[in-house]
Amino acid sequence: MSDLAIRCDGIAKQYRIGQRERYRALRDTLTDAVTAPFRRVRTALHGGRPTHGPATIWALKDISLEIRQGEVVGIIGRNGAGKSTLLKILSRITKPTSGAADIYGRVGSLLEVGTGFHPELTGRENVYLNGAILGMTKAEVARKFDEIVAFSELEQFMDTPVKRYSSGMYMRLAFSVAAHLDPEIMLVDEVLAVGDAQFQAKCLGKMQDVSRSGRTVVFVSHSMSAIRRLCTRAILLSQGHLEIDGVVERAVGAYLATDVTEDFMGRADPSKPAIIHAAVRWSRMDGMLLDVTFDGPVKITPPVLGFVLYDALGTPVFGSNSIFDRHDSRPHSMQKGTIRVRVDTAALQPGTYYVSLWLSDLYEQFCHADRVLKLDIEPGANDDGRPPVNQIGSVRLNTHWIYNPAAAVGNEQAAAVP
Repeated sequence: MSDLAIRCDGIAKQYRIGQRERYRALRDTLTDAVTAPFRRVRTALHGGRPTHGPATIWALKDISLEIRQGEVVGIIGRNGAGKSTLLKILSRITKPTSGAADIYGRVGSLLEVGTGFHPELTGRENVYLNGAILGMTKAEVARKFDEIVAFSELEQFMDTPVKRYSSGMYMRLAFSVAAHLDPEIMLVDEVLAVGDAQFQAKCLGKMQDVSRSGRTVVFVSHSMSAIRRLCTRAILLSQGHLEIDGVVERAVGAYLATDVTEDFMGRADPSKPAIIHAAVRWSRMDGMLLDVTFDGPVKITPPVLGFVLYDALGTPVFGSNSIFDRHDSRPHSMQKGTIRVRVDTAALQPGTYYVSLWLSDLYEQFCHADRVLKLDIEPGANDDGRPPVNQIGSVRLNTHWIYNPAAAVGNEQAAAVP
């Protein structure tokens, strides 16, 4: 037990749909206590079902797990699986409906951009505020302050109120504080996607350094390449249930293989335009053909379809939409119909890919479907009939090699490269 960092025992979390928790006064508590027996009688008369009230959903159901000190654990799953809810319970932001979570050590949380920041305070003041929240003394924060600022690359903005920061600046400072104030346990949600590619790589490198130092990291991400790079263990959640807890490759493989569907009818929102069916196919001659059918109560002016192609590790390979790719055939408005897009996949390596879709007009996104289509690209053949040799990565580029013996090392005459 001495090396235990986190223990979850039967955690479940229920939410009421469409209703916010209002402020409760003493009179509300007394009223509930008086009327509770009558509510129980009415429920019993109706066969144990509540007679009224909002619908509820279970974001988590009976989650039990243990995480040891020094483990780097990735939590993966589709949208709505319960990943962020679990991290909020571990961070003491919300309470579980049932069960308990025990934390052994000081926790640093980065769950949402700017979590714990006061908008009226400057960046400098918020660094000290967050340090105090994490249980650090002023002297401890002062020793780390220069490192935090240098990592965030926000030196000239440290005396500016954070309410004037962009979301990317918020994220930079929030991550820098959480990563440098030495919490024993670090909880990180998918906030790294806010930053640019260079800063994302910097954050991943920092998290690797944190994990090597023996601290515990719990990392939620949709990037399977980041999960495989950082984590020694992975947990797969599905609709609030714990499906897999163990080897990273096994959890990632199960995540990429599940819930791939082409039928959207059951998820369509009747009040908005929605994708109702999609299909993808591939051939060596035509490349990728993507057909998306949509319908809605009103016309979309203009209809905009977007897609992103991911490799088997969850890394985005390519994406586009019908606004980026200008063409003359797009109608001014459509209420329903099918949009087809052809993508030349000659540059892609053989393997399995996944497609995400979204539908919008110029101002509003109506629906989004994450990795709902699966595309298998088979190995082709070279012009001479031999199977191609796969290169490293997802993209295959043409290379031209030149051998010039006259340009050997030590020869003063440089080779002429055409």
